Amino acid sequence: MMGGHHAASGAAAWVAVASTGPYALGWYPLDATGIVIGGMATAGTALVCDWDHRSSTVAHSLPPLSNVIAVGIENVSGGHRQGTHSLLGAAFFVLLASLAGQFQLQTDWGLLSVGAGLLCMFMINIAAKALKLFPKYGWISNWIFALAMAGLVTWFAPHQWTWLPVSMLTGVLVHIVGDMITTGGVPLLWPIVIKPPKLLRKLPLLRNVWRPNGAFSIPLLGRAGSRREWFVLIPVSAYAMIGMFGAALALAKAHWPAAVAVGTGLVNGLLALLAAA
Repeated sequence: MMGGHHAASGAAAWVAVASTGPYALGWYPLDATGIVIGGMATAGTALVCDWDHRSSTVAHSLPPLSNVIAVGIENVSGGHRQGTHSLLGAAFFVLLASLAGQFQLQTDWGLLSVGAGLLCMFMINIAAKALKLFPKYGWISNWIFALAMAGLVTWFAPHQWTWLPVSMLTGVLVHIVGDMITTGGVPLLWPIVIKPPKLLRKLPLLRNVWRPNGAFSIPLLGRAGSRREWFVLIPVSAYAMIGMFGAALALAKAHWPAAVAVGTGLVNGLLALLAAA
């Protein structure tokens, strides 16, 4: 599946899981802030599995640090569509998010989600890169955006730290399923790789499901980037955008009156000072 489609499906899955509105599952209900921040984060966690080769879009998200991480993951996981696309890889990513989510600091300004901010510095930027909001190569705009997102998540993330591993689990599962329903398949049981006997490879249906390299596939969408993939992902992307826009609109309605009141108060105070002078 194409990178932008992975990101869109991750955001859509988060809207379905975290929203309690119409056409949503509401399995992990959050307020509008949690939906917006989690949606952006899950668009990125739905791409983290592709951080497994040095030439990927993900590897160029925050150079040079992201490139170094990509080389390390590539060496440990065995290359593209290997360890990171397995159940073991999914467990590792969720464990990483769980550790990061618990790194919080209580300050005079409130509870700061430092670990979530650092992890989402990568995740949200990865999603933006896949959605072609930045050029493929470059780093200044990427880092500015990433640091801004890190601050936003650190300050406004839901206080219950479990949202981050839920976001990671949602995104990774969506990614693995997305690649499984293309012709390439995924090695679910990695590092255990069981290749089909040569005799079974000749059976028309089985050879498409149990690939010669040991990967499992249910190729409903055909090849990555196929017309079928676009046909499915257009409404999925629309669902994600509507859900995220609805949550953002709810935030604006909740906070805009307060912002207007503060702004009006500041203006009146300045006018009073000028009049007194």
